[in-house]
Amino acid sequence: MRSLPDLDEIVYEPSEETVESTNVAAFMREFGIDTYDELIERSRDVEWFWDVLPEYLGIEFYEDYDAVRDDSDGPQFSRWYVGGSLNVAHNTVDRHAAVDDERRNKVAVIWEGEDGGVSASGASGGSSDSSDGVREVTYHELRRQSNQVANALEERGVGTGDTVGLYMPMVPEVVSILYGCFKVGAIAVPIFSGFGVDATATRIADSECSVLFTGDGFYRRGKEVLLKGAADEAIEEAGHVEHTIVFERLGADVPWNDERDERWEEAVETQSDEYETKELDASQESMLLYSSGTTGKPKGIVHTHAGILLQTAKEIHFGFDHRDADRFFWVSDIGWMMGPWTLIGNHAFGGTVFIYEGAPDYPEPDRFWEMIDRHELSTFGISPTAIRALRKRGDDWVEGHDLSSLRLLGSTGEPWDPESWLWFYETVGRGEVPIINISGGTEICGCFLMPLPGMPLKPCTLGKPGLGMDVDIVNAAGESVADDHERGFLVARDSCPSMTKSLWDGDERYLETYWSTFEDPPLWDHGDWAQQDADGFWFLHGRADDALNVAGRKVGPAEVEGALIDHPAVNQAAAVGAPDDTTGTAVVAYVILEEGVEESDDLRAELREQVGDELGKPFRPREVLFVDEFPKTQSGKIIRRAIQATYTGEDLGDMSSIENPDALEEVERAR
Repeated sequence: MRSLPDLDEIVYEPSEETVESTNVAAFMREFGIDTYDELIERSRDVEWFWDVLPEYLGIEFYEDYDAVRDDSDGPQFSRWYVGGSLNVAHNTVDRHAAVDDERRNKVAVIWEGEDGGVSASGASGGSSDSSDGVREVTYHELRRQSNQVANALEERGVGTGDTVGLYMPMVPEVVSILYGCFKVGAIAVPIFSGFGVDATATRIADSECSVLFTGDGFYRRGKEVLLKGAADEAIEEAGHVEHTIVFERLGADVPWNDERDERWEEAVETQSDEYETKELDASQESMLLYSSGTTGKPKGIVHTHAGILLQTAKEIHFGFDHRDADRFFWVSDIGWMMGPWTLIGNHAFGGTVFIYEGAPDYPEPDRFWEMIDRHELSTFGISPTAIRALRKRGDDWVEGHDLSSLRLLGSTGEPWDPESWLWFYETVGRGEVPIINISGGTEICGCFLMPLPGMPLKPCTLGKPGLGMDVDIVNAAGESVADDHERGFLVARDSCPSMTKSLWDGDERYLETYWSTFEDPPLWDHGDWAQQDADGFWFLHGRADDALNVAGRKVGPAEVEGALIDHPAVNQAAAVGAPDDTTGTAVVAYVILEEGVEESDDLRAELREQVGDELGKPFRPREVLFVDEFPKTQSGKIIRRAIQATYTGEDLGDMSSIENPDALEEVERAR
């Protein structure tokens, strides 16, 4: 293992045989394209690329589209596959489960519980189970249960355009719920199962779900984590929810409301397993995914049936070189973008997805490596934060397992450090398996940057722009600096089908968030610093805005501050990010206490737990520091960048806007 890796060194160089065997090479031969650079340039003609893609990938429309795009209102409000109709669930479930399709008995989902035991609700939906705690669900069984979910939703008055919340443990039924929503035309609203009450309530209130699917709980590091109580508190805070359908994972005793709560086996498993999937307009909303912003209120990202289906299918087929025999495992909760991305992209081709419920190091630090070995998984995706933590446990935990089934490794969520990237490549991938390090976001449910499996790789690189993504790097004036190899803003010069239609709370915030930085011509500002090196490899250098990216999960500083201010001892709060060896970024909180409240370590611990309870444990501050005042502008706004720079020891830059510069000395003394 190299202690000082060279970022400029190509460490993965695929053989010619490997290059020619890839799906992207077949596409290039089909269209007479000779090089990857030529392919990427050709695909920047987004109307050409996204027009040839449906037929090439075998995506089925009920009614063919009249035009691939209508951008008469500008790229900000492009409409894709105009006049066409389709449904994600038809493409991911129904067509594979048809009586005359050999894939109907193929395994769609393999699930393993952390405890090694099947869920309490068992496999009564038709899925098989075994004594080692593994459940397998075929496409035929998945279709039947998705139909039951669809019928249950319609019985409760849910139809096209209605929202349905998923605050669920990671069990196979999550897949049926997602596809059941798609079948009836409902908008699925996945919510991270690790969120606290307030973060969950915010998403329920904003989306106005009338039905919420939840569970009694799940296992994490051998302990029962109860979910139902948090769901009840969130519903009480948010309102809207009329029906709660509860899946029994633990068989735990949980609070119950007879007027609202229904058990899964009574609400869903009693339904007919026949349902005619709805034909929907290509632009019909399919999912509402939430991405935290810097102003406190999370952003509701609106995805369509055509957009999310085409984008995820494209990336699984080309970026992850889909094969029929693949077993695809990406470590993610259904509440994060990568959960639906994994399911939809693989199931579009009748693929097999592996789902694991629990912690990466339980009961031992080799849990992932043991599962890859035992299930012969072919693709393994994970965040850099998780790899940093597993690397610290030592190589011996990996070396005891056969990982030769792995064809591809994957990564997303945050920038890599070279040492961890190389450990993942050399120790897990044996120095033979490429790391498809991708970056995009919830806003496009896909990737702006993505290596292709036949490309050479340098440590930490994200390869090149993704196919069909007109991506560039610009300076503050909006001028391209990609070929000058300067660090600049990652932008998109055009839209793509999966780009959010707008934001759930309206166009004004959507335009302000993504399209206001560069207006002539309009460019999508993604908020990342990016750079292309002299050899054409692209790299990211973190966020250009102040969203806190903790272990690949983003939270707005204002959400953390709001959780702190909810404590009766706190008068004001400021949250900033600081580098962290494990999570990439850690939350650091500065607090002004109410008059008469004494500073103490016990209070620090209370405040950390308060944030964890409201937003989820990953967002608990690493430190809570007490001050008497914050640096502020004349209008009273806290200058977070000054606080962050003081904490990290970075250059403060221009501080002329500070109304009370002496406050910086107080922030410095608090450390």
